Amino acid sequence: MSLAQLHYTSAPPGSDGSGFRFTAVTPDVPQSLLREAEQLIGYEPPRDAPPRPGDAELAGFPQALSYSRLSDGSRLLARTVYTGADYSGRWGNFHAHAVHLPAQVRLPGGALPITTWNSPRWAIRTPDGGMPTPLESLTPSRFFDRDSLVGFAASRAPWLAGFFADLHRLSEEPTAPQIVLVERDSADVARWIALAGAVLPRELAHQLTFTTYTRRPQLARQQIIGVMPEDGSGLAGYDDQYRVHDCTGPGPTKPVTDPWAEITAQVWLARAPELFKEAASLSGQRFAAGPLAVVAMCSRVSLPSQGRTAAAEWTYGCVEALDDKRLRQLVDALSGPAADRTPTETAVLTKLFAALSGKTLVTTTALLAALVLTEAVRRGPSIQLPDLRAPALTEDLRQRLSAELHSELRAAISDSSQGIARQVELLRIAAILTVDCADLLPDVARRLCRVLLADPDTAFTPGVRAALEEQLDLRAAFLAKCDDAAAGDPRSAVQLLARTAMPLAGVQSLPHLRMCAKASAPAAADCDRVSALHGLLRASEVSAFAEPLVLRTALQLVWDDSTPTAGEARLLLAELGSDVHRAAETWREIVKSALEAPADDLDAAHLAPELLQCFSGELEPRQRAALLLLEFARDLRQGQAGSGWADRALALRAAAEPLPPNVREQSFGALARCLLSEDRPEGELYALIYSGDRDLISAYGQAAQEDRVRDRLHVVPEYVADCFISWTSHPQAGGAAWHEMRTTLLRKVLRPIVRALPDEDLSSVERHLERTGSRWADEFRGWNRPGAFGRLGRRFGSRGHRGAVRGTHWGDVEPPRKDGNSS
Repeated sequence: MSLAQLHYTSAPPGSDGSGFRFTAVTPDVPQSLLREAEQLIGYEPPRDAPPRPGDAELAGFPQALSYSRLSDGSRLLARTVYTGADYSGRWGNFHAHAVHLPAQVRLPGGALPITTWNSPRWAIRTPDGGMPTPLESLTPSRFFDRDSLVGFAASRAPWLAGFFADLHRLSEEPTAPQIVLVERDSADVARWIALAGAVLPRELAHQLTFTTYTRRPQLARQQIIGVMPEDGSGLAGYDDQYRVHDCTGPGPTKPVTDPWAEITAQVWLARAPELFKEAASLSGQRFAAGPLAVVAMCSRVSLPSQGRTAAAEWTYGCVEALDDKRLRQLVDALSGPAADRTPTETAVLTKLFAALSGKTLVTTTALLAALVLTEAVRRGPSIQLPDLRAPALTEDLRQRLSAELHSELRAAISDSSQGIARQVELLRIAAILTVDCADLLPDVARRLCRVLLADPDTAFTPGVRAALEEQLDLRAAFLAKCDDAAAGDPRSAVQLLARTAMPLAGVQSLPHLRMCAKASAPAAADCDRVSALHGLLRASEVSAFAEPLVLRTALQLVWDDSTPTAGEARLLLAELGSDVHRAAETWREIVKSALEAPADDLDAAHLAPELLQCFSGELEPRQRAALLLLEFARDLRQGQAGSGWADRALALRAAAEPLPPNVREQSFGALARCLLSEDRPEGELYALIYSGDRDLISAYGQAAQEDRVRDRLHVVPEYVADCFISWTSHPQAGGAAWHEMRTTLLRKVLRPIVRALPDEDLSSVERHLERTGSRWADEFRGWNRPGAFGRLGRRFGSRGHRGAVRGTHWGDVEPPRKDGNSS
């Protein structure tokens, strides 16, 4: 295939025209292509070039070898050289020779465009007759032999990594900045482009556009642009458009963060460019740092931490791509001394060891295992150790490491400033290296217990889990500490066991933990709390009588922050007895069950005398008085309270202060309900009224307004008469408290019921009152008349009316005075 050619130069003296023009063009090349090519192949001599250079000076002028992409996707490869000044001295006389490559067409033989530098097939003058000589290929020169490129790379060491990083970006981002290379010799720019062609994937190398020289880089459209020092200064500050590498000044100071670029630079500096092809055979990925780092390290190319990390990371995912020989070479290289090893590198090496362990010979991985262990001891807690229970070290290496790290290990494990995960990890290493740390276990176990109970989600790391699984002595010490802690804080232990699923099988006696494990399991839906407590006690595998503290733990697990009901407390006391509760200090919870029971919980009153009998020596005086009040309430309901109710209740309340409101409500309520009975002992209501105590009187008022009282008033006329006498007697005896209460009861309770009674029941009420005394009947009739309540109330309030004595059946009243009026 003959290449389409273009020749372009200035008009010679004596021609019929002047200026620049195409002087020879292969037929059928369209005019549109010529117009576009004309913008790419011009030439301006350097700023300091002599006006009329001699032949020796012409040889030193820069050459512009350019490879450009045209608008239709085709390519133009051109070489432009300076040939001397024209007759006027105004225009530089140059000659451009170019070949056109259609889209997707490469140079014959697949040669890269840069290899045509100094090709003998480039012409420096227009062919005779104005017709290009047929051109089948551009014979490459021997300018870019291996040794010359290696030497050039070494001379440009400071700029290599930065150039390759920008080349990487330029090859993958269409909008990446153009690369500007500042060199005094355009041949050096060509060498840079040859370096790029050697490291790029082949298809990208064929697409890379460049020019080795231009006076106006701002107008250049190629990806790589070569300029003289005086032409590159105007690009400073345009980093978003140009990446300038000035190889005539001091080296760059900005670090390179592209691993591929850094490794590529190191390979050139190691004089091993053949490794680029070898790395490409390992992976089809573009710009993969890992394969290149692997072949470099296998060839003993020294790489920084970034490169070593890339090699280990890639090998971790592609172990099968390496044969045993190369794998051994790589592991040996990765395990060598390195002053710049980072935590990230060590973590990746640890992952690689985990991937290789058990899949290859121990002799291959032993050095890697030794490195991982040494780094874990000396570099800190950033390394997560793999499972090292299987043999990972040769015996000689184990003994050497044990002797070398013995002191450091023990010092680090005993250092309380270390995180607990770090201490546990070091214990794992000590076990691997057979360094005796038995004396350090208790402190580590205690600290581990405290941290895990406080925050199991965060503290139970894979390393901690592995240590507890691998080291029986550590697990035993840890579980013993947790069992002790569970006796005081079982809920935290439940949370720990639920989050960690830690097994408790073994010979250890862990009663509190076993109960916590049982409590963390779903409970039967029909299981009451007392039965649940007995289930926990059975799970502890010890007797509460032999180990009373298990009862306290079980109680905390079942009732948590709440208190057993009085009924549950009675069962617990009856089933277990007082001695075990006393030894476990759970008697306090049983007492609290009675004192904190709701006012309507009658079990509290039945529990009180049992507590008074069982724990008489432990009760505080105020607790005793409160329980006596509850017992008094029981006796009142059972009719066994004797006499002097009000005085007894008030005396016990004073002794129990501060009295729980529910105890007062239950005991005073029981007293009030008994005083609302027709069968109350003589004088008890009178004692309540004359006490003037607002709590007692209020309890009486509340009881009098209960439905049971209203229901009885509706159906028992005799009870209506009894309440009328009780609530109209002694109007001033109890002071304001009684006066207000009886007025309320007459108005809101008794009057609505009396108004609703049928005539027959009203007559029955009056007959009962007449039997007590005619005056009571008259007072009732007057009170019951419409509008009479207010007058009667004022009368009772002003006169202090007291009815006649009718004994225990009709009310607590004083005997009438001799003048026949109530006092």
